[in-house]
Amino acid sequence: MHSEDRTRARLFAAVGGVVVLFPAASSVPSPLYPLYQQLFGFSAATLTVVFAVYVLGLLGALLVVGALSDHVGRRPVLAGAIALEAVSFVVFLTAGGVPALLVARFLQGIATGAAITTLGALMVDLAPREAPHRAGMVTGVGTLAGLAAGAVGAGALVQLAPAPTRLVWIVLLVLLALSAVVVAVLPETATRRAGGWASLVPRVGVAPRLRGEVLALTPVLVTSWALGGLYMSLGPSIAAGLLGVQSRLVGGLVVTLLCGTGALTSYLLRGRPVRSLVAPAAALLAGGTAVTLLGMALTSVVVAALGTVIAGIGFGAAALACFGVFAEIAAPEERGELFATFYVISYTAFSVPAVLAGIGTGIVGLATAAEIYGAVVVVLGAAAVAVNVVRARRRRPVLTGSA
Repeated sequence: MHSEDRTRARLFAAVGGVVVLFPAASSVPSPLYPLYQQLFGFSAATLTVVFAVYVLGLLGALLVVGALSDHVGRRPVLAGAIALEAVSFVVFLTAGGVPALLVARFLQGIATGAAITTLGALMVDLAPREAPHRAGMVTGVGTLAGLAAGAVGAGALVQLAPAPTRLVWIVLLVLLALSAVVVAVLPETATRRAGGWASLVPRVGVAPRLRGEVLALTPVLVTSWALGGLYMSLGPSIAAGLLGVQSRLVGGLVVTLLCGTGALTSYLLRGRPVRSLVAPAAALLAGGTAVTLLGMALTSVVVAALGTVIAGIGFGAAALACFGVFAEIAAPEERGELFATFYVISYTAFSVPAVLAGIGTGIVGLATAAEIYGAVVVVLGAAAVAVNVVRARRRRPVLTGSA
């Protein structure tokens, strides 16, 4: 391997670590929310607002700065995201009430939205020339591994460590400082071009030649991230309220079981053609969610865990497939905007149903809200299978002549 290729490989691995950090930080508050509720005395409805402001900031950042790195470069956008993420951690660290949580989560949403689309494009830029698909694999695995690690790590600190609402943010600040060092030594991979100010006008657009591919992937994107939203928002509450699991560490493990299984699946399937994974991923998401609903109905932790593992396999396959296809079809100058669209679809599906479910728990109860949510995910998964099977048949060449 030439020295240039070795350097490129090291940078690819280092940026992969940053890819893990941002979703890990985003999942940390999930097991902390019950503790914040006890400390600050707010209701489940207020908790929903705290969740919603994060998504509001994230989607706003995706819409405004999603394509900015295509114009000004990857490094400036990523450096700004890291700085803002650090500010959000400091606000969490010193939080004394709900207003501070709202500010911290909103800032974290903006930072995460600015970072993830830039990191997605940067990973494609740095991917080995002989294996461009590796960007999709590492980003998919890294995102899910980060979500899993953040949830279980925070859950462990809440359960076992002193100062659980502060220690985790100190740890994250140290890791963020290391990420800043990575960005400082990173060469710029995008060519600066005009139109940076114009790119800040909120818009979601896909080049006409790519629309068919994006539309075909949208059902499985929505299914997978809607399921992720269910686990991130209601997972610990379902474990405690419906399955009788009171440990906050186990509450974090609920998220980890889905995302950790997904990360392992993405890694194990890394050599498979990404397009071949789309329909099976949707089927596993639907089937696993159905089994989880059965476990909830039977009050069986084992059955619910089995369903989560099945759904997690689908979650990981979907992440690998969807990101991999987006990475394949995007030209270099389209990557920032296309990945912004990818994440807008993903996080809208992740957030809007979860917020509605949070509101629904106060109206119909936790069990009914979770059952309705799960049933919708099953239907969406089945629809995603149908869409992609039909599309695959249309792409299949017609064989002519005799055998």
